[in-house]
Amino acid sequence: MRRKLPIRFGGIFYLHLSQWAIYRIVAIDVRSRREGRDLRKVGFYDPIKNQTYSNVSAILYFLEKGAQPTGTVYDILRKAEFFKEFRVSFDKKRKGKQES
Repeated sequence: MRRKLPIRFGGIFYLHLSQWAIYRIVAIDVRSRREGRDLRKVGFYDPIKNQTYSNVSAILYFLEKGAQPTGTVYDILRKAEFFKEFRVSFDKKRKGKQES
């Protein structure tokens, strides 16, 4: 079963005439619909505070099972130094021009 770790919109919260979005990072089956059911919620990303809240054991579990993070989730986890800390090794597919 192929899995991905995409980012999903968590909602908009209003506070004193300001608003911000919080996104959740979830594990989904590749064969499910885009807005389909999540296998598991594995973290949150707050772009205003630039903070990542992640369930490390769940993310490691899905990465070991072959899940591929989307580009956005890969960048968020890289900024949180997730890959340096746990030395998870996998190849990130690069879109666009390939080096010759």
